[in-house]
Amino acid sequence: MAPRFENLFIESPASAPGVHIVTLNKPPENRLNVAFAQTIINALRYIERDLMKPDSPGAVIISSFSDKFWCTGLELDESDSNVYANSDGFYPLLATLVDYPYPTVALITGHTFGGACPFMLSCDYRIMNSKRGFISMPPVNLGLHFDGIGALPRLKLHPQVARKMLLEAHKWTGEAALRDGIVDELSPPEKMRQRAIEFASTVAPRATMGVYGLLRTELWGEALDKFKAISYVHRKRIGTAAKAKI
Repeated sequence: MAPRFENLFIESPASAPGVHIVTLNKPPENRLNVAFAQTIINALRYIERDLMKPDSPGAVIISSFSDKFWCTGLELDESDSNVYANSDGFYPLLATLVDYPYPTVALITGHTFGGACPFMLSCDYRIMNSKRGFISMPPVNLGLHFDGIGALPRLKLHPQVARKMLLEAHKWTGEAALRDGIVDELSPPEKMRQRAIEFASTVAPRATMGVYGLLRTELWGEALDKFKAISYVHRKRIGTAAKAKI
């Protein structure tokens, strides 16, 4: 019997062998805390270990229960009582995705704010709702920093776009995000799920030779090293406490 995962569920469409959908289901906005981040990691490992077949196509889609919010970042209040919250949750989640042996697709159903930006960038591809949702990463407005926060924007985005994201807290619509190369496609909300399944099916065969994760590391390994270095560190606080919250 498949395990139950709190605040998310897994679907495996019969029409797309090897494609699995992780739907985040933590109302109202899928904010990340230690427990939720670890649940996502456990779900990804379960898919990798128990649902994927050796030398067969495979890909994972990360979606949301909501057509308004994909994820609005971290539960910043958690760090007030647990200074190791991000070290035990958020950073290991990013490292898991950047190191994952199968292609990953972020199906961005709605608003994507704060820490959700590195979360979506840690996926290989991004498909966004064409009619709803903004993307914005405002650490400069919150007084928030951790080592490696700029690694994925710098490695994956054009320099001027990375600057807009990290230093200007720019807010993108879907059309602007596509134009700036932050997302790969836009899709109408009523067709998003099927489009993501179709797209994931086209990239799933790339995992069959067992080197997909290794080759990804050739591209984004610097970010992976940063995230690993600050995961599960308890000897000191990693990063700054936010001076403002959203």
